[in-house]
Amino acid sequence: MSSLPPWLAQLLPIVILLGAIGLVLSRLPKVELGHTDAFRRRRFFNWFPLGLTYAFLYMGRYNVNVATSAMGAQTSNADFATIFFWGTLTYGAAFLLNGPLTDKLGGRFTILLSAGGSAVANIAMGGLVYAVLKNGWAPPGGVVAWLAFLYSVNMYFQSFGAVSIVKVNASWFHVRERGQLGGVFGILISLGLYFAFDWCRFIADAAPVWWVFFVPAALLLGFLVLDFFVIRDTPSQTGHPDFDTADASSGETGPALTVPQMFGKLLSNRVILIILGVEFCSGFLRNAVMQWFPKYAKAIGESGGFVASNWGMLSCVAGILGGMFAGVISDRIFDSRRGPVSAVLYAGLLLGAVGAVFLLGTPGAGWSVVFMSLCVIGVHGMLSGTATMDFGGKKNAGIVVGIIDGAVYAGTAIHALVYGAILPTGDAMKDPANWKPWPLAMLPLAVVGLVLATRVWNAKPQPKAAPLPVGDVVPGAVPGASSRTGTNG
Repeated sequence: MSSLPPWLAQLLPIVILLGAIGLVLSRLPKVELGHTDAFRRRRFFNWFPLGLTYAFLYMGRYNVNVATSAMGAQTSNADFATIFFWGTLTYGAAFLLNGPLTDKLGGRFTILLSAGGSAVANIAMGGLVYAVLKNGWAPPGGVVAWLAFLYSVNMYFQSFGAVSIVKVNASWFHVRERGQLGGVFGILISLGLYFAFDWCRFIADAAPVWWVFFVPAALLLGFLVLDFFVIRDTPSQTGHPDFDTADASSGETGPALTVPQMFGKLLSNRVILIILGVEFCSGFLRNAVMQWFPKYAKAIGESGGFVASNWGMLSCVAGILGGMFAGVISDRIFDSRRGPVSAVLYAGLLLGAVGAVFLLGTPGAGWSVVFMSLCVIGVHGMLSGTATMDFGGKKNAGIVVGIIDGAVYAGTAIHALVYGAILPTGDAMKDPANWKPWPLAMLPLAVVGLVLATRVWNAKPQPKAAPLPVGDVVPGAVPGASSRTGTNG
């Protein structure tokens, strides 16, 4: 592939991998739920553009990492940590409002709001960087304060993204189909990381740095228009029958709970509380790997190494493999339970963190954190992308995603504070030995996440409806499926 353009050489392995995964999935025995071919086609045209919008939201979220590196003396690693902290803090806190809003307004409306708001915020950040670098403007309070503010605005609108995708898909997928859907969720995250790191780096190398903000904004505006015409919240809005998804809201009758009552109910649920703890650890670990390896490699002079120069592509491939591994074995081996897969992947995270401690300064450190990317994206797809649908149900998916993804970004915000304080600065960054706090800080989070994941080994949602008698089939449901709930152990 050496004769290919660099962007194509990196994209080709991803395309080949996606093709191989598609072939394998097409050969697996299908879970028969009574869906027609017409329904499956319409569902694809619903979730696919929705998913790509989410991937480009990632590009418009993590582009700030590439931009701050490309701005040279204008921003340091500590400045990036400050910008990222305020953005992720806003993102996590916004879920308390945006989760219930998504349940009320619908995922279609809020994904449009997310794409539009993030596009405008990215245009504003690009304009700021243009004014500072091109025209020499010195904004009052400094460029870091302005970027932190605008990035926080961006992250407020970004926080609708995950809530929207889960809310819409909760009405279109049965519990028994959601493991593979969680794998697809991991693929979308992985593609977003590829766009954010590699595409944005190509843009920064080929054009002024402000285009790192303008290009994602243009893509998001394009998908806003597409989504308006094709995405619908429920099958019935497209002429297909709605069906019982056999999740936690299945069979619920009576008046809807108020938002405070719903929060109280969820936060008194042992399984939800444990998942919150696991995902707090995931947020810390995911960004400890994703955000800091490129900066570590650049600081010690290894930015031209294979892992560093292909970071986005390798993270994407790892995430795709992790997401699909998690999704397939969850549905096919663990009876649609998400806990066992999460525990297995957390064991991998612990192993990868230990490896990174001993391999600092060698190419092996990069491969250790690539493996960690595989594991943590698999966990995140299973818990934030799938368990939220299972335990929230299609009625309350927005609130549950809000709570759980809020925990992810609480971990992310804490990670930014910790690494901003403990990582080396100045000339000290050039010595790999001074970066040892980077993997060491991951170890306790990996241990805690592993222990907590084992505590939800048998957890499955418990629909309120009684089991259907054999032969009395609801479209899209399996007779007796609502009784297959396992325990919340």
